[in-house]
Amino acid sequence: MKPILDLVTKLGPARIAAMAAVTLTLVGFFAFVILRVSRPDMGVLFSDLSMQDSSAVIRELDARGIAYETKGELGQTVLAPRTDLAKLRMDFAGKGLPAQGGIGYEIFDKGDAFSSTSFVQNVNHLRAMEGELARSIRAIGRVQAARVHLVIPERRLFERDREAPSAAIVVKLMGDLDPSQVRAIRHLAASAVEGLKPERVSIVDERGRLLADGARGAEAEGAGALEERQAGIERRMRAQIEEIVAGIVGQGRARVQVTAELDLNRVESRSESFDPESRVVRSTQTRSENSLTGGAEGQVSVGNELPGANQNQPPPQQKDSSQKNEEVTNYEISRVTKVETLEGGRLKRLSVAVLVDGVYAPGADGKAAYQPRSDAEIARIAALVRTAVGYDKARGDQVEVVNLRFAETPAAAEFAEPGLIQSFLSPSKEDVMRLVELAVLSLLTLIVLMAVVRPLLRRVLESDAPVAALAGPALALAGAGGEGPTEIAVRENSTNKFLESAKINGQIQAETVERVVDMVRASPTETVEVLRNWIHDS
Repeated sequence: MKPILDLVTKLGPARIAAMAAVTLTLVGFFAFVILRVSRPDMGVLFSDLSMQDSSAVIRELDARGIAYETKGELGQTVLAPRTDLAKLRMDFAGKGLPAQGGIGYEIFDKGDAFSSTSFVQNVNHLRAMEGELARSIRAIGRVQAARVHLVIPERRLFERDREAPSAAIVVKLMGDLDPSQVRAIRHLAASAVEGLKPERVSIVDERGRLLADGARGAEAEGAGALEERQAGIERRMRAQIEEIVAGIVGQGRARVQVTAELDLNRVESRSESFDPESRVVRSTQTRSENSLTGGAEGQVSVGNELPGANQNQPPPQQKDSSQKNEEVTNYEISRVTKVETLEGGRLKRLSVAVLVDGVYAPGADGKAAYQPRSDAEIARIAALVRTAVGYDKARGDQVEVVNLRFAETPAAAEFAEPGLIQSFLSPSKEDVMRLVELAVLSLLTLIVLMAVVRPLLRRVLESDAPVAALAGPALALAGAGGEGPTEIAVRENSTNKFLESAKINGQIQAETVERVVDMVRASPTETVEVLRNWIHDS
């Protein structure tokens, strides 16, 4: 116990406090590193959860004793150990978590089919259809949440006119839906419900905007489709023209506007044509007729049957005979019947306006000077535009290409590398991680230098300098006086102890000087010899 106390007394309270601070710092650092390394890597288990689903998932994780983290103001994202993500998702799916604010056909797994009435079964079936449709709609990229309401009229006996079903869908979006995506949602709902037509489906977003009107009918739906088609034609042609013109005048140095006029009339025409040169015998009918005419001879009558009637008859007259042949041939003439139906939405006329900037060349003063483009170049650009849009003069298309100076001058392209200040203002993720690592290493190095190396250096310097200054004269005098090694070692120990006590009371200098003076008085000859040797060596 005494050596320990002596060591503590020798070190002093300042050194003990420094050593304790260094020890605590190192222990804390290594504990942080160990906890950081032993902490499981977390991954996203579920995201974009409602408050009900997030609460249910957290309760299940607490019951299983699994570490988790939540992110977001309302805990929409739940993180779990990455190694257990697949297993947890499968287990939660078996339990119907997360429910995502709706229920599907699993509602029939929880109820009793024998004790439920037909009304309850119908309501559950409607709820299941709405939940399944909502899940399918949420699978679309920009749809964050969805809710579906179905109105299916009840079938009644002896009812001829049945009202058509309808649907209303409320969606929460991350961005905006394209018209094609809105149309896809309507067709998805119509295909999933018997008797439901796409034009009977209304869609509203979370901001109250009507994305699709289910009360306008098929005609309004057709008009909307035509407007969408017109906008699509104009957008496609504008992109084609900008691409081909930008390759000539430069990116951003052309402005293009396209107006497509569509014919919304639906035209149906029927025509029949006959070809007299192309005929085929369909049927032939031939009839022959022979006839013989003459007097009354041989005719049966009352007068001719009387006795002696033939004696007074005149001589027989000459008989007439005739023959008639008739032939009828029926021909089948080829006939072509054509039925043409032209649907609405045909391109009726096209108008294209292209504005191109001039050429900027360095002038005499070194600045960019504007120069208009030549007529030949404008004509070639116009010819390319006509070919790209399918120009038809008979249709009344118009293509106009004009060269005018733009209000803004194109900036000179500079390919200078980003400077040091720009790199600090816009650091990348790798730069941030590198700076963090350097900061941690620098902090640890500073702590070690200030808490470990500096006290050690101070202790060595403070303890060795006085000993080196006094050991030389002391050893020289001791050698001249004939003292042995044991006496020299004892003197060194006493000197060290004396220095330690001098640090406490501040009297080391006076006592050392007095001792040296005594040694000089006792041995003046040896002292002179030692001084001569020092002078000669120096």
